[in-house]
Amino acid sequence: MSNTDTFSAAARGRSASLEHVRAYLFSDLRRSVQTVLGLIWLLDGGLQFQSFMYGNGFIQMLTGMAPAQPHWLASTLLWGAHTMQHHQVLYNSLSALIQIGIGVGILYRPTVKQALVVSFVWSLIVWWFGEAFGMLFMNMANPLTGAPGAVIIYALIGAVVWPNQRPGGLLGVTCARIVWAQLWFLMGVLWLLAANSSANATYSLIKAVPAGMGWLASLQNGFADASKGHGLIISIVLAALSIVIGLAVGFNWKPRTFLWIAIALNLVYWVIGQGFGGIFAGGATDPNAGPLFILLSVALYSLVPYTAPAPVREGHAAPASTVAATG
Repeated sequence: MSNTDTFSAAARGRSASLEHVRAYLFSDLRRSVQTVLGLIWLLDGGLQFQSFMYGNGFIQMLTGMAPAQPHWLASTLLWGAHTMQHHQVLYNSLSALIQIGIGVGILYRPTVKQALVVSFVWSLIVWWFGEAFGMLFMNMANPLTGAPGAVIIYALIGAVVWPNQRPGGLLGVTCARIVWAQLWFLMGVLWLLAANSSANATYSLIKAVPAGMGWLASLQNGFADASKGHGLIISIVLAALSIVIGLAVGFNWKPRTFLWIAIALNLVYWVIGQGFGGIFAGGATDPNAGPLFILLSVALYSLVPYTAPAPVREGHAAPASTVAATG
């Protein structure tokens, strides 16, 4: 066999392998979202193995969420942190392995459902003990920095892309749109909290965001300086935009346009207000909420605008698609 034939055979083999990977992991939009969700879970598990997670800094981060919380929440947060501290190597390693197991389970087709069930339970546990419900009970949570918490979005995405024949997975199309609308309405309300609408609220939030890279710090400082003294108008504009994004998708009014706006807005949030989740600064447990909101937007993209299937009459075939082609 000539060198040319050998090269062509190798190229065909690589092409076939890539096609197999594509068909397995990215066969359609639902499976593509599952795959990205699984990869993010793997990232979370890897971050949990950082040396920071085995030191006092991680415990201090957990206990630091307790002050100013309602008594019932503060007491459970302190109990969880102290319990982990007594066997930190064991519990932290177990947490990392659970997240890696969820990621691998989602990527492996036969175990997607089981992995998603575990992810629902684990998301609720972490949202409580690791995020203090996104700090919602402190009246200081801000969408710019990740409210209402990244981990609860994992569960919502998993419910929307649950592997069944129903558009919208476990939630269905209507419920998925309602949940989206409620989520964005909540974000709009959060922007109007006193802690988020003072003159320098946005400035202070951005200045406190970890960067870890010089160019990112410069970019954040530029946005912070531009926002100084304008916190109230920023909060009003972003509150209104958040509510409109929620209602537009919820009521199926140009939903794909507003999903793109949601993606763009959360990309800005992720870079400027979340510093890529603090991954490059060290000590991050996940990439924060920005990428999860973007992934949730993508998951909903195929569900809007949605046309319910017409009743099948005797002698007539069912429509080939129940999703309208335009947005």
